[in-house]
Amino acid sequence: MRRLLDFRIYCRRAGRRAACWVVAPAGTVPGNREERAEVRRLVDWFHGKFDREVTRDLLFEKVYQRMRPTGAAPDPEMLRAVRANLRYHLSYISYLSDTRRWLAGDELSFADLAAAGHISTVDYLGELPWVDFPLAKEWYQRIKSRPSFRSVLADRVPGTPPSATYADLDF
Repeated sequence: MRRLLDFRIYCRRAGRRAACWVVAPAGTVPGNREERAEVRRLVDWFHGKFDREVTRDLLFEKVYQRMRPTGAAPDPEMLRAVRANLRYHLSYISYLSDTRRWLAGDELSFADLAAAGHISTVDYLGELPWVDFPLAKEWYQRIKSRPSFRSVLADRVPGTPPSATYADLDF
């Protein structure tokens, strides 16, 4: 498997905004045109929708708020909304896991890595209701057990300890 450093990022200015895209090396987005489109769709789902609805707000409420000089407590209403959104996304991961070997098809792809990055963040913060989503849990266990994922599990956020099961492969 190629390292993430092999990916190329291209950007172009469009007025005050920049449009950026990632060009993946051959083999990281396997399959024919339709299969590659599915990988790209799921990468966008996780880096876009999942990030907006779960990761970003959860990190703000549980990590960044503590780092502020005021040290504000997490907003319970925001956490409730994030948890509801998370259940929706875990249900979708369960559906994909039930109908395919990996999220985008028969082979591990960038879609699985994108999803695992976001799920790992939520896992670190101890917010995953695995008991209600056994298929999503099984998929994440396969990703988490890969040797290339060990360095992710070794990462720590200063001042925020990981959940008890974060580094446990048999959680």
